Amino acid sequence: MSASSGRTEGVRREAFALPLLFLTVTLLGGLRIDGAGGLRFLAPPLMALVLAVALAGTLYRAGALVPAALVRRSRTGLENLSGLVVVGTLFVAGAQVMSTLTPEAGLLAFVFNVAWLVLFGNTLAARPDRPRLLASLLVVFGSAFVVKYVLLGPMYAPEGAVTRRVMVALLEGVSLGALAYEPPGPATGYVAFVTALLYLGGVAALPQADDGPGTALIRPGELIDPNGTPARLGRGESQSRRGGDAYQLRE
Repeated sequence: MSASSGRTEGVRREAFALPLLFLTVTLLGGLRIDGAGGLRFLAPPLMALVLAVALAGTLYRAGALVPAALVRRSRTGLENLSGLVVVGTLFVAGAQVMSTLTPEAGLLAFVFNVAWLVLFGNTLAARPDRPRLLASLLVVFGSAFVVKYVLLGPMYAPEGAVTRRVMVALLEGVSLGALAYEPPGPATGYVAFVTALLYLGGVAALPQADDGPGTALIRPGELIDPNGTPARLGRGESQSRRGGDAYQLRE
């Protein structure tokens, strides 16, 4: 692939594909479908916004989100605006993903929110690399989906008599009434499944460095040019930081 074609692909992805993908996640993440087929859209609650901030910080810490690849002085104003749109839609989409994977009210919502904060805090402290973070998010999102839509949904659904009896037997002495929960319609689970996968796909597609010629993402002590030749950081070249680790972008 030539440098020009690679840059064109990067522009299309950043200006169109990623914002549209994250906007789709935002719309699907707020969609709720009840058992009768009724539709309603929920804005993310305040706690989902807090969790979105923690999620964005985790992405940044692991290198999945590289701000210098989206916004910096060497890019044109239009390119920087496009990068800001990607960051903004990524944040809102993250809030809606957290909302759709978390119960909306009650003690269960509190338990989920505390668990999210602990998981993100632990991930920030562990400082995983990008592939490990994506794998971790896949497991965590999948677990939250299974608990909310596969276990809790049938247990609290009016027709979920067998599941309810099994859970009552397992939780003998614990009243399910104390864990108030309004189960979503079955179709909402399918929407949430697609929403989480689209979000993870968008995160995996985030640019890691500028796709134009003469640009390279350099790790500490590994200053090289795009051809792999060792070089020194000179005039017109900038340095950014990710989670305390120095990264250098040749511009």
